[in-house]
Amino acid sequence: MGTSKKIRVLETIRQGQIGGGETHLLDLVENLDKNLFEPVVLSFTDGPMVDRLQQMGIATHVIPTTRPFDITRWKAVKQFIAAQNVQLVHAHGTRAHSNVSWAARKLDLPVVYTVHGWSFHDNQPFLLRKLRILGEKYLTRRATVNISVSQSVHETGLQHFAGYQSVIIANGINQQKFNPERTLKDIRQELQIPRESLLVLFLARFTEQKQPLTMIRAFEQAAAQHPGLRLLMVGDGELKKEADALVAASPYAERIHMQSFRQDVPDILAAADIYVLPSLWEGLPLGLLEAMAMGKAVIASRADGTREVIQHEKNGLMVEVDHLQQQVTAALLQLARDASLRARLGQEARATISSTYSAANMTRQVEEIYKRLVKQ
Repeated sequence: MGTSKKIRVLETIRQGQIGGGETHLLDLVENLDKNLFEPVVLSFTDGPMVDRLQQMGIATHVIPTTRPFDITRWKAVKQFIAAQNVQLVHAHGTRAHSNVSWAARKLDLPVVYTVHGWSFHDNQPFLLRKLRILGEKYLTRRATVNISVSQSVHETGLQHFAGYQSVIIANGINQQKFNPERTLKDIRQELQIPRESLLVLFLARFTEQKQPLTMIRAFEQAAAQHPGLRLLMVGDGELKKEADALVAASPYAERIHMQSFRQDVPDILAAADIYVLPSLWEGLPLGLLEAMAMGKAVIASRADGTREVIQHEKNGLMVEVDHLQQQVTAALLQLARDASLRARLGQEARATISSTYSAANMTRQVEEIYKRLVKQ
């Protein structure tokens, strides 16, 4: 097939920092059939994801804005899309879709909108939540095809927008990369974490959604009762300063290791015994799936998409959002005291991923949508 016959797809995302949506985009772009598709990426901020894509030889561009519906950027976006000669736009998340929707409509291009998680949730002030719901209603109607990353994302859409339609395609994991049998770096040696300690891992953005401060307090309570426990926290975000201050003042500061966001996620996961994701809400959390693929015992809050992945005490432990701190502490102590439970949950977690959540399967499903839209 000559290059001219390839379907050029614009993949667009809000930021170049790496979070769930960004990892999803990287996996999708990597797994796309390059004989049929030629991806171009537009991000609205710079960051490690942009560097990674450029290393992979993917044309990647940045039009800077951190605002959804940023009208001042729409003309530049339209000029960019027109110059790229794409046949299809795939927007990942609200901010990206809100800033390409007008241009795509003007250029008469089909738009795929992947909802990784809704921008509205129950913890928001009333007016902000109302505005966000209106924004999402507008965006889902503007898309040619909506993709929900979990059944619960789809159901929340149905609750809020009459006639909401979406295809459910679960996030997938690159199981060559997230494979505990690979040779991996020794992170414990690098960070001077004793071999015999039980290492708890929090690997997420430091945001209200992911509850890093609750994680620190829950760990302190568990550490008081179990001297072998250590905590490794990896990530960045608006609550990082506050988290650093909380750790500095903690009586267990020497057992807590803080790191900025890192690219070597499989190596980090390999070093851990227990992975914790205490989120208030989730679409379908990729970080959780990655930890499970690496055969880790996981603790996760009973939030939206997470409920579809975790069966309590079968492939992980589920904690309630209502009394999060006490629940995380109790789950940490339960796993710390029971090595055979940790091993069993880790094995089941890995089996769950290989049977249901593969990046290759996810990509094939997305490709079918692309082909259908371009034919039309």
